[in-house]
Amino acid sequence: MKKIPIRQLNSPQQELPSPERFTIRRVEDILGENDLIHDLHRHDFYFILALKKGKGNHEIDFTAYNVLDNSVFFLRPGQVHQLELKAGCTGYLLEFNTEFYHPQSRSTNQRLKKVSNKNYCEMEAARYNKLDAILASMFHEYNAREEGYADVIKSSLDIFFIEFIRQSSNPKGDSTITNSYTQERFEDFLELLDKHIVTLKQVSQYTELMNLSPYQLNEITKSSIGKTASELINDQIILEAKRYLLATSNQVKDIADHLGYEDYSYFIRFYKKHTGYSPEAFRHNFR
Repeated sequence: MKKIPIRQLNSPQQELPSPERFTIRRVEDILGENDLIHDLHRHDFYFILALKKGKGNHEIDFTAYNVLDNSVFFLRPGQVHQLELKAGCTGYLLEFNTEFYHPQSRSTNQRLKKVSNKNYCEMEAARYNKLDAILASMFHEYNAREEGYADVIKSSLDIFFIEFIRQSSNPKGDSTITNSYTQERFEDFLELLDKHIVTLKQVSQYTELMNLSPYQLNEITKSSIGKTASELINDQIILEAKRYLLATSNQVKDIADHLGYEDYSYFIRFYKKHTGYSPEAFRHNFR
């Protein structure tokens, strides 16, 4: 079973002590006078692309976005994306792993979960400039490497996430969350789906992990995005299948087996029911 290409974050020896990894670069330095094209792949680290001037295309988990001025993209580890940036883009690219940034309190942990579910935000220039100032400070700390610079960067990430949440309220227009408890439990469920979808596919398995009843979990998911827990489980299965269909050359039967489906024909019927395509047809039409 061929895996989706995974890019890892490496740091020169003079940087942070292993296993912590963090880098921040200016987009204009990365591009120079050339376009940047990254084919479909996934990361094992967090990825923030903040663009003051932007032009190109960015597809994250098969949702396509136009790259625009004053926009921010956030990817959590494991998400699949492909990116095209045109020469002339400006801004910052941050990459860091969970060893570098691992929230210690409940509030910062929930904040990171909330940010992790916002892949894209376009904002007004004045609002973007506030984030840009935080990024510029991190860039300076990273390059100056004075005493305690890593701690300053981690604290700056906390502030960046607070501002990002403030300035990116409902960027996709798909959230009706009305209270903090519902929001936290919904984000807990999404995190569990991301981690366990290959082995856990029943609502009861997730309610057991979350110490909730099926009714309670369904109320949380329906009030959050208007879908039942079962529908979200199916969505996650389809998403993971799409990732392997488009990012690898694995045979469909091997992908089905990887996703926990011993009955190959059932997997094909399931996939077609939820996408309108057989797995092979999807791969042929969208690769």
